[in-house]
Amino acid sequence: MAVFEYKALNRKGKKVSGIIDAESGSAAKAKLRSQSIFPTSLDKMDSDSSGARAKPKPEFSGFAVFSKVSSSELSMITRQMSTLLSAGFPLVKAVATLVPQAKSKTMYKVLSRVKDAIEEGSSFAKALALYPGVFSPIYINMVNAGESSGTLEIVLERLADFTENREDSKKKIQASLAYPVLMSLIGFGVLLVLLTYVVPGIVNIFSDMNQTLPLPTLILITVSSFFRSWWWLIVLMPFLFFLMIVLIRKNEKGAFVIDKILISLPITGNLLKKLIAARFTRTLGSLLDNGVPMLTALDITKSIAGNRVVYELILKASDKVEQGGELGEVLGRSKEFPYLASQMIKIGETSGEMEKMLEKTADLFEKEVQTAITAATSLIEPFIILAMGIVVGGIIMAICLPIFEINQLIQ
Repeated sequence: MAVFEYKALNRKGKKVSGIIDAESGSAAKAKLRSQSIFPTSLDKMDSDSSGARAKPKPEFSGFAVFSKVSSSELSMITRQMSTLLSAGFPLVKAVATLVPQAKSKTMYKVLSRVKDAIEEGSSFAKALALYPGVFSPIYINMVNAGESSGTLEIVLERLADFTENREDSKKKIQASLAYPVLMSLIGFGVLLVLLTYVVPGIVNIFSDMNQTLPLPTLILITVSSFFRSWWWLIVLMPFLFFLMIVLIRKNEKGAFVIDKILISLPITGNLLKKLIAARFTRTLGSLLDNGVPMLTALDITKSIAGNRVVYELILKASDKVEQGGELGEVLGRSKEFPYLASQMIKIGETSGEMEKMLEKTADLFEKEVQTAITAATSLIEPFIILAMGIVVGGIIMAICLPIFEINQLIQ
């Protein structure tokens, strides 16, 4: 069955486009007409001028940000694939069955072309590797290991669990930070409005009286004048700071320095180390548990660390392991990796249950990170309220002091 890309008009005369699979072009047109869609153009995908099927080309690598499929959709497709394979479906038929189930156009197109690649004799892993913007190296290597060992349906089920767990952890952290960030933005907005619009109008009354004003009121007038003149710069500063960080991180040395500073901070640095350790051990454990060799697994996990300092550490550890050394020993000598995590890896190497120990380590540090973030946000919320109360109270006091002095003079 071939895949066609079409442009058409619906029953209301509106232009529509999409992808449809059919035995031939005429069958595709008939299928579209039965849906009250009238094609204006129909192009067969992955075909050369002679009609022979062309070899699929890698896509989405250059624009991964725009083409990447959501984690929830990828997890759903992966779990459905595992279910179909467990039910005895051949691989090609399982992929073909999932094509209409794709929610996004990107996944529809990818699955269609993966099916074609498998039909041409490619392995499932190699077909997935044509789309690095959709399938990560972890995903591809685990599928490759599952194909080699004959346990593809089990590997796919674990991949679905792995993807869902990572997404759940990410959402929990985002949910914990959302409220404090929102409160900070609202508080900053209220302060900006007070100092640029409300305060100047009230303070002008005191200025017209030609009276000596108290020090808090003079400070408030100075701050208000600064905000009124440079409010646009204050609003732009976070964006300029973010842009500066992005530009610095484009340079390898600059990025290394920033990552070094981040991981060395007293409180947030320790939290970041635990988060990286959880991500590293979870990924490494999943890869090893599914038959991926240690050196290949380390080569994949170094890229997902998200920190160049830890990247260099894992690279060094990989070289030592290749020479016959122990992973836990190398990681234990570094201050950038949690000591407890390195000790648990050592125990796993000694006991021969490396995969289980890595999973336990990941569970431990993920819980610690979640607990720490929950505790921090529970402290941040009252702190923000207290800070806003002090600032607003200070503004009110600076406005009221001259009024009290005028009242005393009148009496």
